[in-house]
Amino acid sequence: MASTADIKNGAVLSLDGHLWSVIEFQHVKPGKGGAFVRTKLKNVVTGKTVDKTFNAGTKLDFENVDRREYTYLYNDGDAFVFMDQSDYDQINVPSAIVGDAANFMLENQSITIAMHDGNPLYIEMPASVILEITYTEPGLQGDRSTGGTKSATVETGYEIQVPLFLETGTKVKVDTRTGDYLGRVND
Repeated sequence: MASTADIKNGAVLSLDGHLWSVIEFQHVKPGKGGAFVRTKLKNVVTGKTVDKTFNAGTKLDFENVDRREYTYLYNDGDAFVFMDQSDYDQINVPSAIVGDAANFMLENQSITIAMHDGNPLYIEMPASVILEITYTEPGLQGDRSTGGTKSATVETGYEIQVPLFLETGTKVKVDTRTGDYLGRVND
């Protein structure tokens, strides 16, 4: 058992039967009363974020979470198949764990998967990915970059909003957290 002095960003705690990742923490020593640690925790399964305060010296149960690089191979119906880059073992990750990240994953892309006791907890995508637009309505004469937006389907099948001047076949940078268009990529 460790105490509140061992809390750091990225550490995983086991509280009330759930795993929580420390997003941020702050040791507070008020002028009056005992010291405490204020934390912001994120449930590693559901993604729910909560604020929790611990008295200084409180014993906490830290869990070991193994983060490894995997290569995304293919979608197998209700699961996604990944290959460990170090020993070439393949694992199936259920669609529920992959979640919205499936909208941005391309075959042979490198992705980090967090494992606990051999079970995948969540996947970590890069902050942005480069995807090609496979379909969008053609732009009209006079469309400007400062104008509005239109729908565009990228190569994963996900639909994003892009400026009016972009055409089919253009590569764009997309934010994996929000699904927002970040810019055009020139080869």
